[in-house]
Amino acid sequence: MTPDEIASLPYRPCAGVMLVNPANHVFVGQRKDSQMPAWQMPQGGIDPGEEPRAAALRELWEETGLPADMVTVEAETRDWLPYDLPHDLVPRIWKGRYRGQKQKWFLLRFHGADSDVNIKTAHPEFSEWRWLPHEELVAQIVPFKREVYARVLSEFEAFLR
Repeated sequence: MTPDEIASLPYRPCAGVMLVNPANHVFVGQRKDSQMPAWQMPQGGIDPGEEPRAAALRELWEETGLPADMVTVEAETRDWLPYDLPHDLVPRIWKGRYRGQKQKWFLLRFHGADSDVNIKTAHPEFSEWRWLPHEELVAQIVPFKREVYARVLSEFEAFLR
């Protein structure tokens, strides 16, 4: 695909989850489909007619096995936060229909135990997971998503003190 073709594509609507534990550490998972370090927070597409908050809670369940009653929704980003995929990935991801994603992020406070987390779900996304101090988050993320993660951290900073 040419750069002009990619620039004309829409963004895929997506909900993202910043799951934090009582120590204000952030859940990150290593993408199962990547051989290189590719840590990220739970996130995924919003189905037609689905509200972003409902999508975030669904993604939490699908990627971590955690039900909505184990979290409290504390905040959401004011705006949609877009990112562009690297051009070489566009034709391979989402059948080349999107240039990247526009994301609505939610801060969820986790009230369970680590043993409640189960990444071996019906369609696993992660090969491993860990809690990461929020100060270390951006440096661990794939480069093309770092700006969005920095903006999410900035918006949720008051909740992470």
